[in-house]
Formats: sequence, structure tokens, C-alpha cells
Amino acid sequence: MEEPIVRVENLSHRYSVQWAVRDVSFEIFKNGIYGLLGSNGAGKSTTMNIMCGVLKQTKGNVFVKGINMREHAVEAKRHIGFLPQKPPLHMDLTVEEYLKYSANLRHIPGKEIHKAVIDVMGRCGISHFQKRLIRNLSGGYQQRVGIAQAIIHNPDFVVLDEPTNGLDPNQIMEVRHLIKEIAEERTVVLSTHILTEVQATCDYIRMIEQGSLVFAGTVREFDNYITPTSVVVSLLSMPPIDDLRSLPGIVSVEELGGTKYRLQFVNAQEMMEKVVEISNIRGWRLNEIYLEKSSLDAIFAELSKK
Repeated sequence: MEEPIVRVENLSHRYSVQWAVRDVSFEIFKNGIYGLLGSNGAGKSTTMNIMCGVLKQTKGNVFVKGINMREHAVEAKRHIGFLPQKPPLHMDLTVEEYLKYSANLRHIPGKEIHKAVIDVMGRCGISHFQKRLIRNLSGGYQQRVGIAQAIIHNPDFVVLDEPTNGLDPNQIMEVRHLIKEIAEERTVVLSTHILTEVQATCDYIRMIEQGSLVFAGTVREFDNYITPTSVVVSLLSMPPIDDLRSLPGIVSVEELGGTKYRLQFVNAQEMMEKVVEISNIRGWRLNEIYLEKSSLDAIFAELSKK
């Protein structure tokens, strides 16, 4: 069986009397993008900071490539790249100066620093800004510099906390593309409370709510978490709405405009067969019929019990 790149065991952390995280356990395997999802204050940042060795947990253990973070923090951190929610940028340095500084912090040997900086600037699309002061870059390019410092030492595991926060739509698309490129060679964990961000970027989800793990699985499994309870039909002959309400198994009917209706039902298979059969008999000219998936917001609300 494949060994996880990160294993979180019975993790708990308390600030004063308040538990921010309580008995959380999960595993992260090699390659792919994992979304650490949760509403604001759910315990995501606390979990992330402990995983990266920024914060020492009250209880439990984190293993990075089998190394216990509590016992061998420096060794474990060699395998981690971390971009906090507020990138740790030095605004009065140029991009090149800052990345050389970051390379030194990561103990990259002196003779290898120049090559590491050139490589990471190319990978993150910031080579043309190497002599520019960081304070004079746009938000999107500052975020790219933040990502560059996180991967300059070629870590196996990269943690990005709200990496698209505060960016405009074009910048968000660019950063998403960059994150996907990074994930081709290493494992990425992306923390966010924005559901569409997870859907657009991630392969897997670990969801924390009120300090506890409430979901671990693929994005597809998350998307199908709640069983659909409605279908959308398009009927070109547009029958009277009362005729639709009288169909067996129908709970309610909603007009969606045009030729479309939303039908709430009890049993999906039975109801869909009946709609097809009766549409044929009565000449409703059925054009389309499909099950509606639950929205991510509905799933999120169900999981967080809010």
C-alpha cells in the first residue's frame, strides 16, 4: 500500500480554553491537489500551521514523509513549502534579491542559489520582473513571488493558504493554472473557504468544520454527497402545470421559464420513467430530462450543520 506523504494523527490544539482543532486525523498521498475546506474559523489555518511546523500542537502528531514534525521539525520542514495567507514578502527588495534571501533561508548551497532562483522565476512566470521592487508588482504577481519562495527548494509537499484571496478574476485564473502546473511534480494542499475554488482546482477534499474532520474524499464524492431530489425537464408542448403535478411520485413542480420545469420527486427512477411514458402518450414532446446535482453550497451547509 502507498505510504502517505503526510499523516495527521489525532491532532488537537487549544488556544487558552478554546479548542480550535479536536481529534483530527487524515492522510495525504503523493501528487494531486488537496483542498482543505472549511468556513472561516473552522480550524483550517490552525491545522495548516501545525502541518507546516509554524505552530506546536497541544496533542497528536504530524508525520511528513514518515518524519515526526514534533520530534524532528527541521528535518520534516525540508520537505515542505509554505505560502501563508499573507505572503511573507519584503517589499523593498527586488524579486531576485528576495528569492536569493529565501533560498538562503532554505539552506540551498551557495553555488546552487543562482540556478534555483532562475529556475523558479521561470516556472512562476516572473523572470521579466526580476529587477523590480516587490512593492511595485500587482497583487497577482506578488502572489506568484510568494508561491516561488514556497517551491524554490523543490519540496515534495506544498501548502498554500487562501492563494487566490483578494485577486481579480484574471489573476485568479493565472494562479490556478500555476498551482496545477506545480501539482504535476508534487503534492499541493490548498486551504480555502470558497467552494468554487475547490471545484475548479482540487482533486481531493479534506473538510474541517468546528474543529473536526467532517469529510475526506474526492471532489466527485463531495459533489454527490447529497442524493438528488429533483429533475429538470424540457417539454416543447408545455403542458398545463396541474398535469405535471398530477404525475405519480411528484412532490412539487416549479416553472423555470421557457420550456423547462423542475420536478421534485420521491423516487427518481420511477418518476423519470413515468414522465417519459406519459409525455409520449400525451404528445408533450420531451426534449430533455436530467437529475439535478446538489449545489456545493447545499453540501457545505449539510456537512457543517449550519
